[in-house]
Amino acid sequence: MKKDTPLDYDVVKQKIAESGLPGIGQASIREIKKLIDQIESATNEKFVRMEMGIPGLPPIKIGVEAQKNALDKGVAAIYPDIFGIAPLKKEMARFVKNFMNINVSEEGCIPTVGSMQGSFAAFMTLNRMYKEREGTLFIDPGFPVHRQQLRVLGQGWDSFDVYGYRGQKLRDKLESYLKTGRFCSILYSNPNNPSWICFTEEELQIIGDLANKYNVIVIEDLAYFGMDFRKDYSKPGEPPYQPSVANYTDNFVLLISSSKAFSYAGERIGMMIISDKLFKTKAPDLLRFYRSDIVGVAMIFGTMYTLSSGTNHSSQYALAAILKAANDGEFNFLEVVKEYGEKAKIMKKMFIDNGFKIVYDTDIDQPIADGFYFTFSYPGFTGAELLEELIYYGISAITLDITGSDRHEGIRACVSLVQRSQFPELEQRLRKFNENHKID
Repeated sequence: MKKDTPLDYDVVKQKIAESGLPGIGQASIREIKKLIDQIESATNEKFVRMEMGIPGLPPIKIGVEAQKNALDKGVAAIYPDIFGIAPLKKEMARFVKNFMNINVSEEGCIPTVGSMQGSFAAFMTLNRMYKEREGTLFIDPGFPVHRQQLRVLGQGWDSFDVYGYRGQKLRDKLESYLKTGRFCSILYSNPNNPSWICFTEEELQIIGDLANKYNVIVIEDLAYFGMDFRKDYSKPGEPPYQPSVANYTDNFVLLISSSKAFSYAGERIGMMIISDKLFKTKAPDLLRFYRSDIVGVAMIFGTMYTLSSGTNHSSQYALAAILKAANDGEFNFLEVVKEYGEKAKIMKKMFIDNGFKIVYDTDIDQPIADGFYFTFSYPGFTGAELLEELIYYGISAITLDITGSDRHEGIRACVSLVQRSQFPELEQRLRKFNENHKID
């Protein structure tokens, strides 16, 4: 390791030691954030921060104004209904129809305290439908905190990295897990966090067909709704639509975030969409934990009630206004977030020009899209080694090791918090890294 680094080597080394982390490569996203905060404070140097998957754009003004109006009317003094306010439920159902071409009833459209609460509630309820089953199958790589949620709940899981099983290869691999009868649910993100791969219609049909065959619920995490910028998903009621397993099975729960596509992360408002069939499904084993064996009733009046007694009242009006504007064709929400894809394209080239390689680089037979995340490696380093070394160069990220990936040489970069004004500094630091680690 060279001591000729952009940040003071000894100070960074001391802060890493003081963190008490047994290994940087296995540190959680929040642990990495805390460490980088401390190093920035100690060195008075600003990092190129790519560890946190949080938005870097201003909140949508339509939402801000609607939320202000709601607060002025006094909603802060009133408990919202657990199942959500009527205007929001209406616009959620319209949004799913307009941008996914999926029909759902308003009763199955439930606001959540971010998608994080949505996934936690889904695990808590759906994985208790059948007492003889174990838990969730993750189609990885994926968001590390979902595993933490299952750990807290005491539920089991298994996983596989899908990158080597794209297309028709997915069928046999997925079925090898489902035929064991262990799983109540499947979870994946699309577009994918961290790899930014996007499932094809063929793959979504395979997942849907097998979910039907084995009576398993698919939890589809759409945190980055419509953000595969290779196609334009922004026009309400017109194809192309956001791809979804909901076209191939009625056993689904959709989790749609307002944090990324709508830049409304701070108010912790998300959407859970339960299919009409699943909402009305009776699962007698739910009576072990709930007063009702109907999935939708157990979800709302059992799980959601005990978790938060409803979602922030004023932010529901904010999201309702944003969705209405999008549904009415008055607001192109995807035009705003294209900035992420444009930044990713520039940043990926910087990394490649300085000896780095893109880890998840293709969607079967086409180049990966430019979007919220990309993954990279450097010859001769594991992901854990590379992350720790990059910290001395004022660059932060997370390893793919904590995402369920088999690509242990890789790192996930999030482009959202990197400002264009930092691009010259990033390029300079990458060039210095390359100079100090010459590739044979």
